[in-house]
Amino acid sequence: MNRRHFLQLAATASALPALTAAGRVFAAPPSSPRFLLVFLRGGYDCANMLVPYSSDFYYQSRPNIAVPRPDAKSGTGALALDSEWALAPALRDSIGEMYKNRQVAFVPFAGTDDMSRSHFETQDNIERGEPTQAHVDFNSGFMARLSGTLSGKAPPIAFTDALPLTFRGANDIPNISLKYVGKPAYDDRQSAILTSMYQGNRLQAAVNDGLELRAHVAKEFETEMNQANRGAVNAQGFALEAQRIAKLMRDQYRLGFLDIGGWDTHVNEGGAQGQLANNLANLGNGLKAFAQELGPEWKNTVVVVVSEFGRTFRENGNHGTDHGHGSVYWVLGGGIDGGRIAGEQVKVQQSTLLQNRDYPVLNNYRSLLAGMYLRMWGLSPAQLAKVFPDTKTADLRLV
Repeated sequence: MNRRHFLQLAATASALPALTAAGRVFAAPPSSPRFLLVFLRGGYDCANMLVPYSSDFYYQSRPNIAVPRPDAKSGTGALALDSEWALAPALRDSIGEMYKNRQVAFVPFAGTDDMSRSHFETQDNIERGEPTQAHVDFNSGFMARLSGTLSGKAPPIAFTDALPLTFRGANDIPNISLKYVGKPAYDDRQSAILTSMYQGNRLQAAVNDGLELRAHVAKEFETEMNQANRGAVNAQGFALEAQRIAKLMRDQYRLGFLDIGGWDTHVNEGGAQGQLANNLANLGNGLKAFAQELGPEWKNTVVVVVSEFGRTFRENGNHGTDHGHGSVYWVLGGGIDGGRIAGEQVKVQQSTLLQNRDYPVLNNYRSLLAGMYLRMWGLSPAQLAKVFPDTKTADLRLV
């Protein structure tokens, strides 16, 4: 219970008027685009999500965990997207349907030039958005710089327990986790203690609003979860969390960040079924629910799903995969030019692996996002350079 936490809580309270009694006005410009970055922490295995089914080398490298080739007679197997790539069966009915409607695109061989293969170093590298060789600044994240560049056109929020590095360096960016909403963050005794701590302090009103916000959100979503207990949706799953996020971004926020853990599959990863497939199904259902909850505003929304790195192309001795390099990014939105595999690519075979183990990175995430921000907000070269220093823009015409 430290002062920093209360400052974050106070910022959240002041930025969520629809959920407070005061009803303060804090609405984004109606015509402003909406952007959500979803970070899969742990390095997800992209080769078992976007399956290179035309590659015999893929099946040789993964005798126990490879996803079977698409079967035209099966309505439940991998979904062929073109002659090279197929979508994991776990995503067939969610992301697969959106792909058919041109609302999803994939960018393989994507990532950062960080070669540490360390979760923490690579996550930090991506969230900072600076060149790998640059002076490390842990008080400046690229989404904070983007928020400052947009000058109020895209009110920001992080759907996390603590303010993520990518939003550090800007003022008054709220963060609130909706993962465990359903009971107050503090009981009555804790609330009384916290209120007394700030009695007569200039932060008293903000703290009171923050506590009121937590209780109000808990009550509202407790009712929602009770209604959902008939099996329509898992209250603990990402799908329900995504609906909550969509409600907040639909009317008030235009720049959001969300992270999801559980992707470090060293052991018993599974193939068409198993640990990774379950995570993918949860993620796909959540993103579909997010799009549906936004309604017509989905056409004015772009979601990008990233991870710090991919996994080793070959499975390990524990029927899992280890830390790799290149990944596959997802781009979703109701108005994107989807239904395609975008970006620079190479044929998946042993000779094209990085260091004979990983996907190479051919599409740098900073260049990719810079190109998207150029199209979404019409940023000038100087503005883009502020968000992503020393970065060459790559316009894949996805948005």
